[in-house]
Amino acid sequence: MKDEESDNRLGAYLRARRELVTPEQAGLPPGGNRRVPGLRREEVALLAGISPDYYLRLERGRDKNPSVQVLEALARVLRLDDVERTYLLGLAAARPRAPRRKRPEHVPARVHQLLAHLQIPAFVEGRAFDVLASNPMAVALSPRLRPGENRLRSLLLDPEERAFHEDWARATADFVAALRTTIGDDTDNPRFVELVGELALSSQRFRTLWARHDVRGLDGGTTTVHHPVVGELRLHRDKLPVDDVILVVYYPDKDSDSDEKLRLLAALSHSGADGTTGPAQDGTADATRG
Repeated sequence: MKDEESDNRLGAYLRARRELVTPEQAGLPPGGNRRVPGLRREEVALLAGISPDYYLRLERGRDKNPSVQVLEALARVLRLDDVERTYLLGLAAARPRAPRRKRPEHVPARVHQLLAHLQIPAFVEGRAFDVLASNPMAVALSPRLRPGENRLRSLLLDPEERAFHEDWARATADFVAALRTTIGDDTDNPRFVELVGELALSSQRFRTLWARHDVRGLDGGTTTVHHPVVGELRLHRDKLPVDDVILVVYYPDKDSDSDEKLRLLAALSHSGADGTTGPAQDGTADATRG
């Protein structure tokens, strides 16, 4: 990610968000001959109460120290939510730092033991959505949750993921936005550079979403998936930080239809009738990606 965008992250973010706000949303007449999507620079400046020249300097990276008041005004004009506003403020506050020492992501032994005892799909992921460890129920839910897989890569490049997720478009948008949030100012992290580079080359969907500069958290929530054996499952998702990694669990409402199907999936998984090749391993080796 050592490119113009990484050198001028504030300007790139402002430009991307400006292009997503329509004149109508900003209370301006649409006009007939607009050469750019979204708002013009001078329109953003006018609505934010700053000079067009100053806003141009911000977008082009010639002024990297705007006041909080200016950023709050820009956040209002660009219709940023709380997560996006915080991200914008963080971009302006970022300062040069010493290179971070790469440290392998480590799954504590106690978490491996916990995975072995959980009777619901559970796995451990790293900051770049690498699956570091998983239990048999996670693999029964999706073989893309085996250790060594990358959740975002699978989501974008594995055709089975389109059928698996009820709303694949939303899932991809959420994951890409969460990745950008996670990266933050750690733009020289080798794992992030590798993953973003791979997906930028291989996925048009990723390139489109990455250019939007969306940011959001990907924590708890509810999702609906379509399992090839037991059918539709409505599952809650929780993410629990454990040291430097994240424990992810999926679970249904108690005594619901999805609860019954998940118990059926557990029985099929134990017998090997779910299509898996045997008991899933929970990842005995620590990931070396940092």
